[in-house]
Amino acid sequence: MRPKKGAPDFLLFITVLMLLSIGVIMVLSASEYSTLVRYHDSFLFFKRQLVWAVLGLTAMFVAMNFDYWRLKQYAGWMLVGAFLLLLLVLIPGVGVESHGARRWIGVGSFTFQPSELVKLCVITFTAFGLAKKRDQIRSFTKGVLPFLIVAGLAGGLILLQPDLGTAMTLVGTVFLMLFAAGTPMRVLGSLGIIGVALVGAAIYFEPYRLKRLLAFLDPWQDPQGSGFHIIQSLYALGSGGLFGTGLGQGKQKFLYLPEQHTDFIFAVIGEELGFVGATLIIILFMLFVWRGLRIAVASPDPFASLLATGITGGIVLQAIINIGVVTGSLPVTGITLPFISFGGTSLLFTLIGVGILLNVSKYAVNR
Repeated sequence: MRPKKGAPDFLLFITVLMLLSIGVIMVLSASEYSTLVRYHDSFLFFKRQLVWAVLGLTAMFVAMNFDYWRLKQYAGWMLVGAFLLLLLVLIPGVGVESHGARRWIGVGSFTFQPSELVKLCVITFTAFGLAKKRDQIRSFTKGVLPFLIVAGLAGGLILLQPDLGTAMTLVGTVFLMLFAAGTPMRVLGSLGIIGVALVGAAIYFEPYRLKRLLAFLDPWQDPQGSGFHIIQSLYALGSGGLFGTGLGQGKQKFLYLPEQHTDFIFAVIGEELGFVGATLIIILFMLFVWRGLRIAVASPDPFASLLATGITGGIVLQAIINIGVVTGSLPVTGITLPFISFGGTSLLFTLIGVGILLNVSKYAVNR
């Protein structure tokens, strides 16, 4: 019997609204100069992000009131549709290419990034399948392999775009879900070793990735080339001090820091809001993971628990990778900071995921 419906998790809701509000403000601050120079409109990216934030919040409220267990009947079709979109991205003339990567489908000025939808579809399908096969989870071929194949195919198609960061996030999320489902540790350990080896191969056989890895080890070997991103990011973080230079007063965003409104927006936060502002962002993500995992533990059925685990884990894993890159703790990879970085598709599907998580929280007991 399903528990009585209650109110959604209020603390999670407020945490997400705070992250989203900070994100919209920081997109304006980080992009105002670059959009003025390139597009003659200081507010261009801010207006776009504001529109996507409104659309995302609307979609979040819809998802919050769409009973999560009904997703089971659509899980397979959602996955098939997402894979078809991934294939369309790779077709010349259909997929939109930018900075050497083909990750978007575009119609006029509107672009859509299918990999963001794929992450949510894979999480839903994996949660449904693992809940259904929970008695077979100790069997590798029946309980684990099917979901590795799905994650591997999705990750492989995303890698062809190429987008190693998103592929790692997707596969890492499925790994967390397998752990939560009770997969034996010896199996997870073996999968972890294989995963590290595959990532190493993906880096070694792609020259630009290998350069990024070497730059991570010593960015000053090529300060104007492969080490430029991380050096400029560290300059921004270092110049922020304890309380920052002040909102809108940062210098690195004046075309010194690449991708300042997307991949490296956390560096702008560190410069303008200082150690205190950057720490606030980290604390908010810690609150998010705490509430998300509490919802997962208190969920009324295995599907809801694994769904909450996947959504929470995917968002936080992406945040960890982004902050790790910006602080020089991880090699540079093109991945955005959830809720905060500029990016319409990413923001939309992240908020839809939060809506599903809030929907699950309505039925969680003793959270």
